Amino acid sequence: MGANKKKLLVTASTFPRWEDDTEPRFVLDLCKAMSEYFDITVLVPACPGAKEKELLEGINVIRYHYFPIHSLETLCYPGAIVPRIKQKKIRALLVPFLFIGLWNALRKNINGYDFVHAHWLIPQGIVQSFFNKPYIVTGHGGDVCSLNKGIVRKLKIRCIKRAKKVTVVSEHLRQRILELVPDADINIISMGVDTTAFGPQFRVENYFGQGDKKAVLFVGRLAEIKGVEYLIEAMKYVDANLYIVGDGPLREELEEQAYRQALEKDSETKYQTEPSLLKDTNNANRLKGKEYGNVIFLGSKTHKELKTIFASADIFVLPSITDRGGAQEGMPTVLFEAMASGLPIVASKSGGIVQMIQDGENGILCEEKCVWQIADNISSLLNDKELYKRIQANGYIAARKSSYQVRAKLFAKTINEDMNIALEISKGTVGEGMNISEEHETSINSHIASPPEIQ
Repeated sequence: MGANKKKLLVTASTFPRWEDDTEPRFVLDLCKAMSEYFDITVLVPACPGAKEKELLEGINVIRYHYFPIHSLETLCYPGAIVPRIKQKKIRALLVPFLFIGLWNALRKNINGYDFVHAHWLIPQGIVQSFFNKPYIVTGHGGDVCSLNKGIVRKLKIRCIKRAKKVTVVSEHLRQRILELVPDADINIISMGVDTTAFGPQFRVENYFGQGDKKAVLFVGRLAEIKGVEYLIEAMKYVDANLYIVGDGPLREELEEQAYRQALEKDSETKYQTEPSLLKDTNNANRLKGKEYGNVIFLGSKTHKELKTIFASADIFVLPSITDRGGAQEGMPTVLFEAMASGLPIVASKSGGIVQMIQDGENGILCEEKCVWQIADNISSLLNDKELYKRIQANGYIAARKSSYQVRAKLFAKTINEDMNIALEISKGTVGEGMNISEEHETSINSHIASPPEIQ
């Protein structure tokens, strides 16, 4: 099939900068799965320290420069464009350079490809709309919900209308696209999870050195949309430790909040300028962080480290909110990774989360910014063994149905139908063989980490 593969150019602005990077890798994981159907090259912004061209985990990657002084190409990494601008307003001056840099990179490279898959409407989809090359565009969240006024709104409408197909990761985003273009043809295809990289088998007991305490986990960017401040406040009422993995523009502010909160219980709490080895942690782990009472900041971690961190925790919480710019979550891949690792979920009713989580079935939902509900839901899982086991098992099964192989087949089918490109897609319905038999469910449950005992 290799010689007959069509050439697909994938454009994105969030992508691993190098091997074992801490940046989100869902575009890379999807590309790896889609390489069964296409000859793929990824085009992404350059970053200080990253190679201009490389073969990353079997995927060809081209990184384009967008500013004359390469050391100042800091708009996209680490994190995402909008939070990085909020963190340092002067970075907004790089935005027009990014658009021009992408346009120039496409002008040089696009003729060698049959079609394009643009991730995010801004800037990839908008810039792509100015080229006479068939493309699909995928909306992930903030690129759809925010910046819907003036010239940007007009450019987004142009992008949507010129695309052969628009895909989004949630029903919520589909409705927001329809507000821009009422007759848009939209498919909902969420990102997935690498089911070989995450699982309960990676659990290490007492990995965080928490002793008898249960481990509540958050993984993500420390940005307004994640609502971490409400989770930190909720931990005043929860008998467990919270481990925060990630970095972002609000990290210093959130550490200050956790520090002040810890001072209320222990006047000798010290503010930490540098992470230190966590007390009582397993010496083999050498896990470092900043510890303020029962809230511990671990910083960014690599994909390989995350598989152990996820599996070694007891509950995962995603308290996302609608930010001041109107942005909401799309379909957070971190939830799939947590469920695949055997963690029960507590999450907010925000954006595409409600499409992933069925309240009381594969997770427990709360209202945005509701501290008491967050605390109550965490405590309910810690104190109700049967509820914990049911949420845990249902979440695990849902994650197993959401592999990147399943998602890749959906995207390949979309491209085949809407661009009339002959692809050799294996016969059978998408997701065939994913139904969980009673025997298989028993096997799944036997591999899920044991729930906490009721005290």
